[in-house]
Amino acid sequence: MAADGIEGEEIEVSGIVQGVGFRPFVHRLATRLGIRGTVRNAGDRVVIHAGGARATLDAFAAALAAEAPVLARVEAVTRRPALPPGDGFRIVESGPGTVSVGVVPDVATCPACRAEIADPNARRHRYAFTNCTDCGPRFSIVTGLPYDRPATTMAGFAMCPACRAEYDDPADRRFHAQPIACPDCGPRLWLEGVEADGTDPLAHAAALLRAGRILAVKGIGGFHIACDATNAAAVETLRARKHRPTKPLAVMADLATARALCFLSPEEEAALAHPSAPILLLRLRPGGPLALGVAPGQAVLGLMLPYTPLHHMLVAQTGGPLVMTSGNRSSAPQIFRDEEARAGLSGIVDGFLMHDRPIARRLDDSVARFAAGGLRVMRRGRGLAPMPLRLPADFAEAPPVLAMGGELKSALCLTHGAKALLSHHLGDLDEPATGDAFDAALADYSALFVHHPEVVAVDLHPDYRASRLGIALAEARGLRLERIQHHHAHIAAAMAEAGWRRSDGPVVGIALDGLGLGDDGTAWGAEVLVCDYRVSRRAARLAPIPLAGGDAASREPWRVLLAHLDRALGRSAVDADPRLAGLFAGKAISTLRAMMDKRLNAPLASSAGRLFDAASCLLGLAPDRLSHEGEAAMALEALAAGDAAPYPFALESAGGPMEIDPAPLWRAMHADLAARRPRADMAAAFHAGLAEAFVAAAARISEKEGIGTVALSGGVFQNARLLEETARRLAARGLATLVPAEVPANDGGLAFGQAVVAAARHIS
Repeated sequence: MAADGIEGEEIEVSGIVQGVGFRPFVHRLATRLGIRGTVRNAGDRVVIHAGGARATLDAFAAALAAEAPVLARVEAVTRRPALPPGDGFRIVESGPGTVSVGVVPDVATCPACRAEIADPNARRHRYAFTNCTDCGPRFSIVTGLPYDRPATTMAGFAMCPACRAEYDDPADRRFHAQPIACPDCGPRLWLEGVEADGTDPLAHAAALLRAGRILAVKGIGGFHIACDATNAAAVETLRARKHRPTKPLAVMADLATARALCFLSPEEEAALAHPSAPILLLRLRPGGPLALGVAPGQAVLGLMLPYTPLHHMLVAQTGGPLVMTSGNRSSAPQIFRDEEARAGLSGIVDGFLMHDRPIARRLDDSVARFAAGGLRVMRRGRGLAPMPLRLPADFAEAPPVLAMGGELKSALCLTHGAKALLSHHLGDLDEPATGDAFDAALADYSALFVHHPEVVAVDLHPDYRASRLGIALAEARGLRLERIQHHHAHIAAAMAEAGWRRSDGPVVGIALDGLGLGDDGTAWGAEVLVCDYRVSRRAARLAPIPLAGGDAASREPWRVLLAHLDRALGRSAVDADPRLAGLFAGKAISTLRAMMDKRLNAPLASSAGRLFDAASCLLGLAPDRLSHEGEAAMALEALAAGDAAPYPFALESAGGPMEIDPAPLWRAMHADLAARRPRADMAAAFHAGLAEAFVAAAARISEKEGIGTVALSGGVFQNARLLEETARRLAARGLATLVPAEVPANDGGLAFGQAVVAAARHIS
């Protein structure tokens, strides 16, 4: 201690503290409290040499976590004695250290910047690229590390003197804000494909949208296609041009309009206004101004608030909600490069609202919904990626892993020490352009985060593009390879997100999914597993049925319904029922039955996703051929209303895994159709029956194995009604439940599960 009562400390702050304005925050805090010393970056930490009275140092250390910038995530504050520093407080040059996960996601416009663009006297009045250290583009503009302006797509914009003064001033909220810009030196907007009318591009774009035109709008992570969400003709035209007949369209609106369109809880309002600004699935208010074609047949709407100055001004000037759907052709990835947009969207849109800030990588909007008491991420994209996830406490010594994910909703996962980096949503790898995006993302993440894997994890399915690529990568580099069963990975992801340690032992896992290759070489998709991180055992399954036509059955629900009804009722009863005859009229029923009898292109599968498709088809909700994944299941969820007694399933144990037989369900539904029971009741009873059957099976297995925790995962658990029914019934039986939240329950979270399984298998 110095003679004047000043003590010295070295304080390390670890977590997400890079690129979030943490050093200027420390400078302002130190100035306020009278702390002397320095602050510097050191890899993924901030190191502070602080001096002050003991009580002041304690208050300073506490405030580092309690008052941290909105984008920061303080994981630890470590204090060590040191010599007292000199007078004053300075920000000094960064020290050495590897930033392995040092980039934060893109962040919605902060209140201060929103006020600035609305202020006629401000330098950035109505400037579409206003940002500061608390908001703006981050991951979408980064081209390398460390995160400095030359390593972003802002490198080509030289700062004007006014911006440079703000950038260099530690007391300014734009101190070291790498995307800093203003009308004098930053990116600019323009309109293409339409004649200029003398107004500014934003005002002209708003006028075109009000007039029913369709525009491509370049945003942060890619292009959107926008139109007036209250204009039925514009929405129908967009659907026709994009060949998207029924898939719901996302809407952007201000908070007042969101309240008019949807029922909003305080938690949902907070989620909408969060810096990540996701698309949130919200319950639609009946009779609202929205065009019926925006979300046909749905009880929920995907809605987001404006999250850039451009969006705020565009929504304000159009005066109503806008459809803001991905700028792509049907099934293709979202476009994020200018020339690709001009070529790929010219037949869909009437014009382009463009800007000249390049986008470094495509980032789809994140999607989430509230269910079972919490916010559940369904798609991890702009605003969430690449925020790292913490691994459970006893994974710190795991080798670095690269996990390749699955075929649909693909995403990568890289682990580094106690953290996992789950990539943004990349898309479906059966689409060639998505395959190219996947290759680019693999190279991008590996280089950007300086990742050197020792283990590569892949799905069991040998034909997945991601699996083939991972196997080739492991062979070429001499890395260890782990093949991991699809549903084991799903359950492991739920375990790891919940902080379940390896030492906590096994859980019972309910995995409800579309299809994934099982350990026995057949297609699984509705299982109860007993598993820890290293191993998994199938303890129960949905009784399998043949998928006539293989992949065709995933696109044509009537094929699956035929197999279920033939098994439950008998073919003669199916053929004799005139109500069923209409469902199968004009279809090659005899051929399909012959295929199923001979097991010719009719693999057995125990899929919950296909069960939903079949039930939706029986109730007349599903088209003969689905236009998008989940279409039939979404319609069934939207129809279900009220409480209903569960439809019955049979639980059979005859050696091997318990079988959950849906035949009683189909007989009950068939009888209810004859009795003209309301379809909404039948849909509710279906959800309740599926939940009760799997909970009953899980409870038996839990009791037998002496396990008190059940993990839920798989894409079918995106269905809020099913998730809530299942969680409630498990709680009623006294079973603890692990439910995914930050990690998607669908295949977007698969790579995270693969990564922790592979890591656990290689911890000595």
